[in-house]
Amino acid sequence: MCIKSLYRTMSSINRPNPLENLPKNPMLNFKNIALRRGARVLFANSSFTIHKGQKVGFTGANGAGKSSFFALVKDELHLDEGEFTMPPNLQIAHVAQETPATERAAIDYVIDGDAELRRLQQQLSAAEQADEGLKQAELHTALEIIGGYTAQTRASRLMSGLGFTANQEQNAVSSFSGGWRMRLNLAQALMCRSDVLLLDEPTNHLDLDAVIWLQDWLCKYEGTLLLVSHDRDFLDTITDHIVHIEHDKAEIYTGNYSAFERMRAEKLAQQQSAYAKQQREIAHIQSFVDRFKAQATKARQAQSRIKALERMELIALAHVDSPFDFSFPPPQKMPNPLLTLEKIDIGYGDKLIIKQASLTIAAGDRIGLLGPNGAGKSTLIKVLAGEMQPLLGTRREAEGLKIGYFAQQQLEQLHLDASPLWHVQQLDKTATEKDIRNFLGGFDFRGDKVLEVVKPFSGGEKARLVLALLVYQNPNLLLLDEPTNHLDLEMRHALSVALQDFQGAMVVVSHDRHMLRSVTDQLLLVTGGKVLPFDGDLDDYRVWLTEQKKGEEKTEVAVDAGVSRKDQRKLDAENRRKYKPLYDALKKAEDAVEKFHAEQKQLEQQLSDPAIYEDGEKARLKQVLDRKVQVDKLLEDAEMAWMDAEEQVAAIAG
Repeated sequence: MCIKSLYRTMSSINRPNPLENLPKNPMLNFKNIALRRGARVLFANSSFTIHKGQKVGFTGANGAGKSSFFALVKDELHLDEGEFTMPPNLQIAHVAQETPATERAAIDYVIDGDAELRRLQQQLSAAEQADEGLKQAELHTALEIIGGYTAQTRASRLMSGLGFTANQEQNAVSSFSGGWRMRLNLAQALMCRSDVLLLDEPTNHLDLDAVIWLQDWLCKYEGTLLLVSHDRDFLDTITDHIVHIEHDKAEIYTGNYSAFERMRAEKLAQQQSAYAKQQREIAHIQSFVDRFKAQATKARQAQSRIKALERMELIALAHVDSPFDFSFPPPQKMPNPLLTLEKIDIGYGDKLIIKQASLTIAAGDRIGLLGPNGAGKSTLIKVLAGEMQPLLGTRREAEGLKIGYFAQQQLEQLHLDASPLWHVQQLDKTATEKDIRNFLGGFDFRGDKVLEVVKPFSGGEKARLVLALLVYQNPNLLLLDEPTNHLDLEMRHALSVALQDFQGAMVVVSHDRHMLRSVTDQLLLVTGGKVLPFDGDLDDYRVWLTEQKKGEEKTEVAVDAGVSRKDQRKLDAENRRKYKPLYDALKKAEDAVEKFHAEQKQLEQQLSDPAIYEDGEKARLKQVLDRKVQVDKLLEDAEMAWMDAEEQVAAIAG
């Protein structure tokens, strides 16, 4: 985590952010803006300013208008009302949604992202052909100033960070699959030396390693970042402001996503309290009117109160909208163990990916798979699911095993000309339409949506339908390969809650670290052809990745210097022992932060209950308020300890 992001993790709502005192330069200014889609209002009466260097996350339900803000910045949309201004000649970078099937080398395609570099190179070529010596000198100087002679190295680093190997740099763009072409588009956007960077769901096509790399890169990005993401860990680490779109209005909050959630919860609690108070006042006035409006002596007073009611600006009932409400039913059978792999080899033809791996999945196991891209995580999931047979060894199922398998290719197996209702009916011919509608409503397929054909559905809607079908089948073993791709924050949260209550076993591959933390309690590392227990958490895995990269560099240096691999391994082990206390201190501080976060949230929930403000609850209200003051201070101290530990770890990590 970069040092700037550490400041953003400071969660006390009343504590000022040290970065807020830095000078600000207005970059993007939205004043009383409104945008409509036909008769539907996306947002209205919204005003906020994004300053130079800020990293802003955009959140809200699907269709709320997040991408419309990006279109405004790119001048692809125009406001219905209000004013949007930004300085002239800003260099704005964004990720292209289409990739031409060109034979151009991948690294050259990435370098094309630096438009000024390509323009200068073309001018230099023309000057060389015209034999204009002075012009050539000027252009060489200009190239030197913009770092043109290091462009190849920068592009290579970007590609490496996003999972490309050195051998793939010269491959034609057309040779890559759709997901890898999107990575090339992302690398091209990062290659641009931009003032403003727009990223709309950049992690959708990335694995966990690439997500961690991109997170670190964006922390160091010096321009203004506008980010749409449904990965809360990603948002938490990178952003210092959140623009949330809800109930036809866009509002900006200071802090990362977790800070936004706390501020929004407090705002809703205050609104709920004000609403309850106003409702009591309205009831009191209405009671007077009902009793005395027919009495001549009280008629004038009654009329006065009626006018008071008419003038009163009603406070809306506070609520948080979530269209999702589903859970996994208890499995009908739970054999133990459910599935066993014994000394299996996995691969394709002569290419071995995993060798002599053994794995037993017992009832109640909650396993997360980690490992570098290409190490074999998805392939292992396929073997577990029975979609692929091992080259060697034994795969043994228990009698009564019922697998629920989710992978991206499952979306392609939906019947595009059929409806969600039809899909469920194929699983259960006896179910009534009413029961199926009630079930699908929990996945936000409501009304006529359950009868629409699947073909025009978005990726998120198709993923929700596949998950709904999986839940309906009542499995006792879940195998989930990147289940959160295309899902928004609300659906990810609903899925995490459902998985927490799932009574069967599960194996999960996901780049969503919040989900992995929430639903798994055992991590396995797939690397070097092996499947090994990983003794640590996701923060330890991030450290492991860093050490792996440094280890590769050290090995190259050591071989050149004549140091044996054995001595190098001893040196690496000594370094791990040396720095272990720092990592332990970081883990302890993080655990304390999580503990006090949880208690703070529980106290805030109590304070959001209108009943606690009744006259008979004054003692309990005082007790909760006093404890919240204590917890806020404890949380602040824990966060400072966390920041100190993180800085020390960052220092030794280089």
